[in-house]
Amino acid sequence: MKFKIVNFGCKVNTYESTYLEEVFLQNNYIEASSIEDANVIVINTCSVTNVADSKCKKMIRRIRRENNSAVIIATGCSVQNNFEEYKNFGIDILVDNFHKSEIFNLYNEYLKTKEKIYKHDSNRKQVFEKMLLDKFTKHTRAFIKIQDGCDNFCSYCVIPLVRGSIRSKNFDDVISEAIELSNNGHQEIVLVGIHTGSYNSDGKDLVDLINEISKIDKIKNIRISSIEITELDEKFMDMLKHNSKVVDHLHVPLQSGTDEILKVMNRKYDTKYYENKINLIRSIRPDINITTDVIVGHPYETEELFDQTLDFCNKIGFGKIHVFPYSVRKNTAASIMPNQVSEIDKKKRSEKLIRLSDILMDKYENKFISKEMEVITEINHNGDVVGFTSNYIKVFITNSDGLTSNNRVMVKLIKRDKDFVYAEYIRKVDE
Repeated sequence: MKFKIVNFGCKVNTYESTYLEEVFLQNNYIEASSIEDANVIVINTCSVTNVADSKCKKMIRRIRRENNSAVIIATGCSVQNNFEEYKNFGIDILVDNFHKSEIFNLYNEYLKTKEKIYKHDSNRKQVFEKMLLDKFTKHTRAFIKIQDGCDNFCSYCVIPLVRGSIRSKNFDDVISEAIELSNNGHQEIVLVGIHTGSYNSDGKDLVDLINEISKIDKIKNIRISSIEITELDEKFMDMLKHNSKVVDHLHVPLQSGTDEILKVMNRKYDTKYYENKINLIRSIRPDINITTDVIVGHPYETEELFDQTLDFCNKIGFGKIHVFPYSVRKNTAASIMPNQVSEIDKKKRSEKLIRLSDILMDKYENKFISKEMEVITEINHNGDVVGFTSNYIKVFITNSDGLTSNNRVMVKLIKRDKDFVYAEYIRKVDE
């Protein structure tokens, strides 16, 4: 029997989809090379924007059209957000965001009864769903999901409704998972969550967790998928100063560069607070790469306010800006606000901010040309040897003969184009 997992969305979804892959493999299923070749297909959906919802629905229609005999299972945020609608898509098993670990058992139940299964809970209060991995087969960097849910209720965001309230993985389970992953060769761990900085397990917070993972000798790099500016407290800053295993990259969502829109968004800081924190980080780690998310075209955003966001982003000097045109999400505060911005204006503003992001990324990465940096190698889909530096510069290694995936190497960055920074291999780190 053959299975196929189709994943959309964030790193948390990637972790959960990898967990499902491992469950099927452990039960003697073979991963299909294509949709047409699979006996069972799981789609892990995303609902961060209307575009994400549309892509998921389009994919499910395509799957049903191209493989009418397969058992189709759909789960994830778009399913959670549009459960009744998804019942009309010819899906055999619909599973909410809170019972993904049960999918294989539900599939076996379906094989016995051939009756459609709909599992849905709309209660925000949930326990952390236990999932543990001992390997991250398709990635050099291993993700560990340490947290789920969000209670912030930002005006534009549906995630608190579809992911539930804040909850965290047991501290000892995370450490055991990190040890197993390192024993299977993973040298870099990425801690992922919906609101990662809120991690708390019996009084132990994210910093406690990072410091404990750092004691595992085989783990060389620890990366945080994303963290809110308000969670970068004195304890975190002290850890950043003294823990060399924490990489030189932080993704810190901004969302808007104006105090007026931040307030409307129900964000918990203003631009001065954000700027001061970034300056403090850079006083500790001068070469750190700060990347961010910005939403353009939120209700009440005028052209003048957008220009202030452009100026603020330029002032901060991000390494990269992930730009999201505001998308109306049902049941959110922003969806019923007046002063909605036209799609044309959203598109124009997005293009301007993307151009600024490209300039800032070019400026940041060019600072490291001619410098030697450490990289953990990966093999991309073309068979090329690539990798990421500690500060998240993607490099293409030009003289890579003899290198395989997961080698820790020193490289010299030699030039940059729009796709890569090119680097020359110097030596393996342990040589």
